[in-house]
Amino acid sequence: MAENKTRKTDASVDDYLAGIAGVRGDDARELNALITRATGLEPALWGPSIVGFGDRHLVYESGRELDWFDVGFAVRKQALTLYLTAGFDGYDELLARLGPHTTSAGCLYVKRLADVDSGVLTELVRRSAQDTRGRG
Repeated sequence: MAENKTRKTDASVDDYLAGIAGVRGDDARELNALITRATGLEPALWGPSIVGFGDRHLVYESGRELDWFDVGFAVRKQALTLYLTAGFDGYDELLARLGPHTTSAGCLYVKRLADVDSGVLTELVRRSAQDTRGRG
């Protein structure tokens, strides 16, 4: 069975975030602080470019096993990508109030943090982390 390429590393999150320039870097540092406050978890770098919070070991029905995080984010060219492992079932009211965004499976995409309601985003992250931890 192939190993997951995205694994938790010992690399410095602060150094990684410091290397992101401009508005994207400002948003990344702000998002890192928001998620840290919302979850009470410390960030870790997963692979070269994902900041993850929490640790979990997943076992799929297929037997595939994976170490992953509860909540995370990545700075991508098109948008900030938030990985909300709990998905979006039951989050309709919060998503409606968030501001401009798109979603797919367990990903939330926002172009700029200034465009969304930070209080709503904080609540989404907090609830997603709680819901993910509640799954075992």
